[in-house]
Amino acid sequence: MSGEDAPAQQQNAVDQKQETKPAEEPKAEPPKTESAEAAATPAATTEKAPEEETFTYRALVLTGYGGYDKVKLQVKKGKPALKAGEVLVRVKVCGLNFADLMARQGLYDRLPSPPVTPGMECSGVVEAVGEEVTDRKVGDKVMVLNRFGLWQEVAVVPASHTFLIPDGMSFEEAAALPVNYITAYLMLFDFGNLRPNQSVLVHAAAGGVGIAATQLCKTVKDVAVFGTASASKHEAISQGGVTHAIDYRTKDYVEEVRKISPKGLDIILDPLGGSDTHKAYNLLKPMGKLITYGAANMLAGQRKNLIAVAKNWYHQFSIHTLSLIQGNKSVCGFHLGYLDGEMELITQAMNTILDLYKQGKVKPRIDSTCLFLQVGDAMRKMQERNNIGKVILTTEPMPEEEKKEEAKKEDKKEDKKKEEKKKDDKKKDDGKKEEKKDDKKKEEPKKEEKKEEPKNEEEKNEEAKKEEK
Repeated sequence: MSGEDAPAQQQNAVDQKQETKPAEEPKAEPPKTESAEAAATPAATTEKAPEEETFTYRALVLTGYGGYDKVKLQVKKGKPALKAGEVLVRVKVCGLNFADLMARQGLYDRLPSPPVTPGMECSGVVEAVGEEVTDRKVGDKVMVLNRFGLWQEVAVVPASHTFLIPDGMSFEEAAALPVNYITAYLMLFDFGNLRPNQSVLVHAAAGGVGIAATQLCKTVKDVAVFGTASASKHEAISQGGVTHAIDYRTKDYVEEVRKISPKGLDIILDPLGGSDTHKAYNLLKPMGKLITYGAANMLAGQRKNLIAVAKNWYHQFSIHTLSLIQGNKSVCGFHLGYLDGEMELITQAMNTILDLYKQGKVKPRIDSTCLFLQVGDAMRKMQERNNIGKVILTTEPMPEEEKKEEAKKEDKKEDKKKEEKKKDDKKKDDGKKEEKKDDKKKEEPKKEEKKEEPKNEEEKNEEAKKEEK
C-alpha cells in the first residue's frame, strides 16, 4: 500500500534463476545448448529489472514519535505492485489533518508504528489499474481517501477509495475535500439530523472541519452557527457563514452562548475532549445532540505531553444512561478512521458533497501550500492554530526546494570545514602547550645552575678566610 512491497518482477526473476539451477549443475562438460539457455535466462530477466531498479519516488516518512523533525523526506526504490481491485495514483497534492499531528506524537492508533508514511487524503492522476477495476482508467483525475500512506509521489490504493474530480475543481481543492467534508457531513446530517432553524456550535471554526461544517450548515435554511476562534480570524469566519463568532482565548464561550441562546444549542461538534466535553453536554437543549470527534486538548507542544494527556483522560466525559433519559439528550462519537470498512456510506456522503460543490454551495478554503521539505513548518502552523482553512502539501519539486537542498548541502560542507578547523586549532594549541612544557623543562636546569653559583662563591670565600688564618 505504501510502496514498500517488493516488486513482483523481482520475485519472478528469483524463481526463474532457481528453475535454471539444474541445467547449470554439470559444470565439467556442460552441453552447448544448456549453457546457451542458461546465458539467455539472465538476459531475459534483466529486460524487466531496469524499470524496477530505476523507479524511485519521494515519500514523507514518520521515523519515530516526537517533534516536527521526526517526519523526514526519503527516496524509495521499486515500483509498487498492483493487486486486483487496486489503482496506482501519481500524487499531486496531499492534505494535512489534525490526526496527522496526533500521529506524530503517537496519539493516533490508526497509524501503524514507525517507520511509516502518513497521509489520509490526496489528489492525483491514475497511472495504472489492476485486474477487476472497471470504473477507473489511466488518466483519470481522482481524489483519494485512505487510512494512511498517501504522503508520497505514488500510491497504490483500492479503486473504491478513489473519487473522480469534477470539472473545474483544482488538485488543491480535491486534496482538501475528503477528510474534512465527509467528517462534517456525517456528523451534521447522519448523527445530527440538522434541520431548519436549529443552532450549531462549531469549535475551531477557522480550521478545515470548522469551515466545512459552517458551509454545510448554510445549506439548510436559517441555521445559526456559533463558531469559536481567535479574534484575528473572526472576520474570515463571519464572511464564511458563522453567525456568532466567539474569541475563546479572552472569553468564556459557555457564557457567550448563554447570552445569545439561554436555552442552549441543538447540535455541538466537539473536537476538544476533556473538560470541554462536559461544558458541551451542559450547553445542549432538550433533544440536543453532542457529537465528539477528537481530543485536541491532548496536544501541548511538539512532543507528547504526558501532563496534558493525563489531564484530558482525568476530565474524560462519562454519563449514566438514566441521565440521558432524564435530560432528553444524546451523545455520539465519530471517527472517520474507523469507517474505512464502510465505503458505501462514505461514497454516498462524497457524492452528495460533490453535488453541493457543483452547485457552488461548498468550496474548500486553502490556507497555504507547502513543499514536502516544508512539512515541519506546515505541521507547526496547524498545531499553533495559525491557519485559516486547509494546509496542504505539494509533491511538485520546485526550484525553491532544490535550492534548499543545495543550501543544506552547503551548510553541511561549512559545518565540516568548521569542525576540521576546530580540530586543526586544537592540534596547534596542543602543540603550543607541548612547546611551552619543553621550554619549561629547558629553563629548569638553568635555574638550578643559577641557584648553585652563589653557593660556590660562598664556599670560595670561606676557604680563602681559612687560608688567611
